[in-house]
Amino acid sequence: MSKLLVVFGATGQQGGSVINSVVNDPELSKIYKVRGVTRDPSAANAQALQQKGVEVVKGDADDHESLKRALQGAHTVFIVTVTIYDALIKLREFAQGKAIADIAVAAGAQYLIFSTLPDATTIAKGAVSNLLSFDVKFEIEEYIRTLPIKSAFFAPGTFMQNFVTFSSPQPAGDGTYSTVSVVSPTAKFPLIDITGDTGKFVGAILAEPDKYEGKVFCAATKFYTQAEIAQELSKATGKTVKYQQVPVEVFKGFLPPGSGETMVAMLQYIQDYGGYGPQSKELVEWSVQNARGKLSTFDEFLARQNYTLQ
Repeated sequence: MSKLLVVFGATGQQGGSVINSVVNDPELSKIYKVRGVTRDPSAANAQALQQKGVEVVKGDADDHESLKRALQGAHTVFIVTVTIYDALIKLREFAQGKAIADIAVAAGAQYLIFSTLPDATTIAKGAVSNLLSFDVKFEIEEYIRTLPIKSAFFAPGTFMQNFVTFSSPQPAGDGTYSTVSVVSPTAKFPLIDITGDTGKFVGAILAEPDKYEGKVFCAATKFYTQAEIAQELSKATGKTVKYQQVPVEVFKGFLPPGSGETMVAMLQYIQDYGGYGPQSKELVEWSVQNARGKLSTFDEFLARQNYTLQ
């Protein structure tokens, strides 16, 4: 009998990638039956999952009764929590992650896979503050490790998708384009195709859960500098794209209200500590070697997007 895999964020980037990887994998699709959890099962992307044979149910991390229904009969659960950059960022997200994990255990689930982030505040030893988005996910990870259930963890790097959405190149006024941030042009960032490759890392855990119990996949294809990212964008678009480092206060002006301090702290932390600490390179290399399938390089990702600049 197939094991029931319950995937939160089913219509999002991470959950959707996990579902697609399982559904399209000849081995995993025999081991697992998939139930996707979303706030709106009537949405078009939720309906598209149903066309693939996925059971789609309504679930809200703030509605514990809906979580009980969504997790009924679950064997394995993929949990992703959403970060909202406001005064309740840690309180809200921790409560949501804890609720899903607790209810999964109460429902008799056997295995949790949580989308986490590194213990950035400890890694930085206080040199970078306001790392709330990292801190809360790591605190949820720590809590899950105390529960009477097997678990493993997926810690994604910087999303490749960012560079074709809110961090996309902007016209510089002279026929060229610029990508802008506060970090050095030589700072190395671990990039992941979050929609294409999340499922390849999580799929490795699903295929061999005992092997990866307690492990963390530091999930990225490789490290890229900001200058290299601009070069790849130039190649993909046929336009001249340059990286421009700007002062912190200037950069904050480009960000949504309330998110500036946290976003700048996150970028500075990755610049100074590689995302995963002193062993970042080795941790990413291990994760790449253990992923289930070939991962996308940034140029391959851009080619699939058919990304253009007008």
